[in-house]
Amino acid sequence: MSTTSAASVPLVPPLAALRRAASVLPVLAVIALLGLPAEAGSGATPADAACGLVVLWAAVRTVRRARRPLTRTAAVVLGLPVVGIAVSATGAVTAGDAVTGLGRYLQVFVLVPLAMVLLVRDRRDARLVLWALAGLALWQGAVGVHQYLTGTGASYQGADIRAVGTFGPSDVMGMAAVVASGVVALTGLALGTGPRRQRVVAAGCALALLVPLALSFSRGAWIATAVTCGAQLLLAGVRRALTVFAAATAAAVVLVGGFGVGGSVLQERLDSIGRVAGAPDQSVVDRYTMWAASVDMWREHPLTGVGLKAFPAYRDSHASLALSSGSDTEGAGQAFRRQPLLSPHNMYMLLLSEQGLLGLLTVAGSWLALLVGALRRLRRAGPARDCALAAGGLLLWQLVDFLYADIGGPSTTLTAVCFGVAAWWSLAGPAAGRTALCRRSSAAPPWLVAPEAAEGPGPARLRGPAAESGPR
Repeated sequence: MSTTSAASVPLVPPLAALRRAASVLPVLAVIALLGLPAEAGSGATPADAACGLVVLWAAVRTVRRARRPLTRTAAVVLGLPVVGIAVSATGAVTAGDAVTGLGRYLQVFVLVPLAMVLLVRDRRDARLVLWALAGLALWQGAVGVHQYLTGTGASYQGADIRAVGTFGPSDVMGMAAVVASGVVALTGLALGTGPRRQRVVAAGCALALLVPLALSFSRGAWIATAVTCGAQLLLAGVRRALTVFAAATAAAVVLVGGFGVGGSVLQERLDSIGRVAGAPDQSVVDRYTMWAASVDMWREHPLTGVGLKAFPAYRDSHASLALSSGSDTEGAGQAFRRQPLLSPHNMYMLLLSEQGLLGLLTVAGSWLALLVGALRRLRRAGPARDCALAAGGLLLWQLVDFLYADIGGPSTTLTAVCFGVAAWWSLAGPAAGRTALCRRSSAAPPWLVAPEAAEGPGPARLRGPAAESGPR
């Protein structure tokens, strides 16, 4: 009777999968913590604390590998925003505003994206993060649909029907951003070259998420999602784009016309998109007024702006009388609250007013460089086409949504993760993981290290003595 040594027993599949995903586990923790209920005015959240763990984990793994972690291009693109942010921090009204503003901007646009470039090794890690985003979107979407059906959502036109997920009425855009990011990620996965079953599941989940996205009544999220998914479909092929567009239109007709999802309230919200120029509602008037105030602030401080988090201090002296005192929030487990308007609800205007031309060119210039890099790598994505479409889509969604929103609230952590996925694809891509693993070949015989065979399109090949001896 022969015995097998304990050393030759393979790892239990769940344990092996956990070990394989060890590098991105902190990122998955951030995404999971975004599903917890958020308290109004709580400041830092558990997801923000987990972002610190992501950065620390990336630093530890980089030091252990003892190699240069970034290319020159990646260092310049991710380091560029630091210039404008640091300069504008010196002009903040208080030292507390300077510290909190600097920390928030660096977290979202520098540190977390940098950490994810280092932690996401290949397209398998990227897919894991994308499916985690999809899972979070499905959870938040399910909570939002339940809120609409039971009348326990945020207040909208006198009824507690607005789907806000676990973010509450104080971050009314939170659920919409999460669900829209899930739609974009799933659309990229559905248009890729993965197994048919996976693509079908991704497409079905993306269509299902359109319901809570509609019930969020977020016009900005609708526009950004339509633009992004349209771009993804066109990049995947015009014929496929037409087919999917027809299917989505039919589904919308069935849901809205047949089952009455959203009903007259949804129709009124859709119609309001076309009235923003002619007969805008008060929320749009407030937005236009704050945009004009942002431009006035920039004219007075064109180079460096008024300083980080200084928009509220300068708002009243630059805004017209058309600006209301704030917005009313209520429902979803929270009492009535008058929420002040502390930002222009446009990220580009916020950069222009608080950081001036220097901040706009450095921060937004970094985003543009990421988008260009993502599009260039898309041409040679190959088997990683799903990751390319999803990562580029997440970045494009953020850049379009920034026309109607800015950072702030618990859902801001999601923005950091989306920029991280985009930064990985744009600056590293699937080849980064293979290069990193190949550089560890000194720790094992060379014929045992062949990650390029696992990731490449061709069949795996043996290396070293085993390849030379041939079959026996």
